[in-house]
Amino acid sequence: MTSKSSAPFWKLAGRRFAALGGMLLLALLLQGCGTPWATMRNSQGEEVMLLGHDPVAYFTVGKPTYGDPAIKSTLPARTYYFASAANKRLFDAAPEKYEPQYGGFCASGAAFALKLGSDPTEFEIVGGKLYIFGDILGHQAWSIDPAWNIRHGDEVWAEARDVGWRWQSLKRYASKVAWYKNSADIRRDWEAKFPGRAPAAYDPGGMLTNLFLKGPGWRAREGFGQPVVGFVGEDACPPACAGRHSRRFGEYTP
Repeated sequence: MTSKSSAPFWKLAGRRFAALGGMLLLALLLQGCGTPWATMRNSQGEEVMLLGHDPVAYFTVGKPTYGDPAIKSTLPARTYYFASAANKRLFDAAPEKYEPQYGGFCASGAAFALKLGSDPTEFEIVGGKLYIFGDILGHQAWSIDPAWNIRHGDEVWAEARDVGWRWQSLKRYASKVAWYKNSADIRRDWEAKFPGRAPAAYDPGGMLTNLFLKGPGWRAREGFGQPVVGFVGEDACPPACAGRHSRRFGEYTP
């Protein structure tokens, strides 16, 4: 009699595939495919980008800045808030200049065709383009080789652009890109690039919560492992804690 542990590989693989397929189906039935942009829905039903932060301010003042819900622009499937009418005019004249790359999802994950995470206080501007990260870890991983990440992110973005974030990420976890790097690979590369410098200790929240239970910006909104950023126009912070943001890359202390 063949024991369970010695079952043929194809049977074990079939069981794993069936379990994964069931999980994917359940996720889709319960939560849908997710939005194609890294938005959070407000109480008025708007799909708001960057948790209400002003996309133009990254370029004009060089830091994350809360927008005003009364000063906004809406594009298909996404709405932006602005700190001033002048910023809105700049955006309306050339939205492609100010919108974040990869739909506002983590630029590090985008290199692997994943659409996960969005923290508007973790950002970089490279080559006149805005890149947003899901958290401090995504920012650190991307900083190992920005050009490598941008090259691969641009390469696979056409595939991911119009696909809901949940389905795209599940699909690419099940069928990884050829250059995929796991956390051990990234840590190895980090240690080679920055010898003697430990990466930040940070809890990204787990796959179940990030893929099935909450939206892309939940950790920044709620302050999971970092100071709370909040959702402009929805949460007590802001505006109760106006001017407070999670620390910039390299300044984070767990």
